[in-house]
Amino acid sequence: MKAVVRRNKQLICDEVPDLTPEPGQLLVKTLACGICGSDLHALHHMEHMIDLSRRAGAPDNGFDPRADTVFGHEFCAEILDHGPDSPKALKAGARVVSVPAVMASTGLELLGFSNRLPGGFAERMVLSEAMVLEVPNGLPTEHAAMTEPFAVGLHAVAKARLEPKSASLVVGCGPVGLAVIAALKARGHGPVIAADFSPRRRAAAERLGADIVIDPAVESPHDRWEGLGVPKTRAAQSMVQMMGGSFARPVLFECVGAPGVLQSLIEAAPAGAQIVVAGVCMETDRIEPSIAITKEIELTFVLGYTPEEFATTLRHLADGVIDVSHLVTGQVGLDGVANAFTALGDPEAHVKILVTP
Repeated sequence: MKAVVRRNKQLICDEVPDLTPEPGQLLVKTLACGICGSDLHALHHMEHMIDLSRRAGAPDNGFDPRADTVFGHEFCAEILDHGPDSPKALKAGARVVSVPAVMASTGLELLGFSNRLPGGFAERMVLSEAMVLEVPNGLPTEHAAMTEPFAVGLHAVAKARLEPKSASLVVGCGPVGLAVIAALKARGHGPVIAADFSPRRRAAAERLGADIVIDPAVESPHDRWEGLGVPKTRAAQSMVQMMGGSFARPVLFECVGAPGVLQSLIEAAPAGAQIVVAGVCMETDRIEPSIAITKEIELTFVLGYTPEEFATTLRHLADGVIDVSHLVTGQVGLDGVANAFTALGDPEAHVKILVTP
């Protein structure tokens, strides 16, 4: 079968071995798979990514970042066949999504980061039958493929200590920031400020429900806090409380993942704010803890999602709670993946490109 292989830091459309499902597995046809920002980074920096992951104690089942890898972990697929002794709870032809992890005879394989099993940039995959979810309510395939990235946003929001009247600031409206905005609005939170230099990303944020959309080149989003009832300094906050007033803790979501952004938010955030770090900075960064200490800033680092959050996200998409119809801005076959990686380097060119093998 055909697949796009990362080989020597290049993407090559090549033939790879056909797959045979093991007990407990499904053989599926990939219908659509999103290109993730982590895929873009991994193309050239996979070795560094895996080194950081191992230093953090994350299991990787012996993954060799120098060996052939088939990316793709944001997918929707169609069941073709079942492994031996399968309960066949879902029949051939059913469309499914899954957390991108498979139990195999070799151990836990992370799809998109495995040397043994291909991810969604391949014509076929194997999935664990116990982990798949059927796509409900006639949800279009290209929308179902957004389940995985939008589950990331739901997890970030779940980790935020939001109060009923909390104001939120989402810094960076790439795929992670957009997922956070969608999750905030799905849970009824607001007002939500969204900040990004890209006009296209700001437009996407507004369509997902952001209440205030700001171009940081024109206006600092931090100038809006007091207008939303959030005193910025500890002295001003104490005065409000002494006068019998109250205010909700502000929450900032860092969704850029570039050096210097976290420090800038620590300096600009209101005292007592929580900063949820969802952007994955792969470089050594620098912060000044004394400023965060003086302002009693809370830092919360997040990654991924739980199976329950994944399932909830699928329901939100299927029920129309989250509308992603405007986010897929391009589709390519396997032979167009390499060019798509280049195109995604321009935030004005695309929001999300799907691979349709």
